[in-house]
Amino acid sequence: MAKTNFESLKVYQLSERLADELWDIVVGWDHFAKDTVGKQIVRAADSIGANIAEGTGRGSFQDNRRFVRIARGSLYETRHWLRRAYKRNLLTDEQVKQVKPIVDELSPRLNAYLRSIGNSSEKQLTTDN
Repeated sequence: MAKTNFESLKVYQLSERLADELWDIVVGWDHFAKDTVGKQIVRAADSIGANIAEGTGRGSFQDNRRFVRIARGSLYETRHWLRRAYKRNLLTDEQVKQVKPIVDELSPRLNAYLRSIGNSSEKQLTTDN
């Protein structure tokens, strides 16, 4: 299958990496932890990449920006659930060391991507006229 535009984005690839890392961690939790915090954290993390993908497919810069903002909200929700998981002793220090750099890199990359969409739309408007 050929790559689409969003699959080539570093920010999207990073969101996939985070979601996959969290999936691998949550799979090892007991049923109660998986059913409560686990489902929430996996859904929030999966939503980051899903919103980046959906935004690129919407066809307008405004929609793309809106979905990237939603992705950013999902990243903040993921941070919340990571804090809850750590406080509840569901994450080891090693797992935190594994996931934290991804989370820390993803936030500024989402913001940079959001800014680049605005710049692209302004450039597009000036070149179309």
